Amino acid sequence: MKGSQIEQKEKTVNCQTQTVVQNADVGGHMQTHDSAAYPRHHKPKKHHVKRWMVTMIIAAIITAIPLEIDRYVVWSTQDQIQTMDQMKGHKSDAILVLGAYVQEDGTLSPMLQDRMKVGIELFKAGVSERLLLSGDGNAEEYDETAAMKQYAMENGVPEEAIIRDDAGLSTYTSMYRAKQVGEYDSLVVVTQKYHLYRSLYAANRLGLDAVGVSADLQGYWNQLKRDIREILARNKDFFQCITLPEPSHATDPYLLPQGRN
Repeated sequence: MKGSQIEQKEKTVNCQTQTVVQNADVGGHMQTHDSAAYPRHHKPKKHHVKRWMVTMIIAAIITAIPLEIDRYVVWSTQDQIQTMDQMKGHKSDAILVLGAYVQEDGTLSPMLQDRMKVGIELFKAGVSERLLLSGDGNAEEYDETAAMKQYAMENGVPEEAIIRDDAGLSTYTSMYRAKQVGEYDSLVVVTQKYHLYRSLYAANRLGLDAVGVSADLQGYWNQLKRDIREILARNKDFFQCITLPEPSHATDPYLLPQGRN
C-alpha cells in the first residue's frame, strides 16, 4: 500500500516538472518571437552625433568666411563714398566712369546712362578736366566706351576731355590701368553704390587716392541678383588684391583724343 502511494507521488512530481519545463519553453519561444516582430529602438551612437556636430561647424565656417570678407570690403571703404554736395571744391586727376551693358543699337542701359549722367555732372562742376571712360571696347560688334563717349559729347563734354580705356574688362583691371597706364594718383569713381565698395577697395590696394560717387538715380531691375553676385565678386577681388597680379591688356595704351598725349 505504501509502495503504491510512493509511486503515485512520484508520478505527480514528474507531471508537475514536465509542465514547468513546457511552460518555460513556450515563454522563451514567445519572447523570441516578440523580439523579432518588435525590434528594439537603439539610441544613436555617440560618434554619429559627434560627426554631425563637426559637419555643422565646418559648414558654418565655410559660410561665415565669405560673408566676413564681404563685410570687411564694405566697412573699409564706406567712408570714401561722397555725395554731389560733398564733392564741391574737390579736385582729382580724372573722373572714372565704369562701363556696363550697351544695347545692340548703341543705347546705354539705364544703369550705364545713370553713371554717365553723374560723371558728366561732376565734370561740369569742375571736379576734373578728364573724363575717363573704362569698359569693354575690344570687339567691333560691341563697344561700351564708344557709346559712352558719344553720350558724353551729346551732353556737352568736349571731345578733348574724353579718354577711353577700351581694355577695362573688369573692375580690378580698370583700377590697375588707371594707375599704371594713366599714371593717375587720384580718382573720382562713378558707378552704382553696391559696386563702389569693391571698386574703391581695389583702388586703395593699388595705391590710388580715390573717392566714389553713387550713380543710383533710380531702382534697377534684378538688383537682388546683383547684390548676391557682388558678394562673390568682392571675395574674388579681395584675394586678387593680396597679390596684385598684372591683368591681361595691362599696358595697352588709352585711346586719347586728338592733340592730347
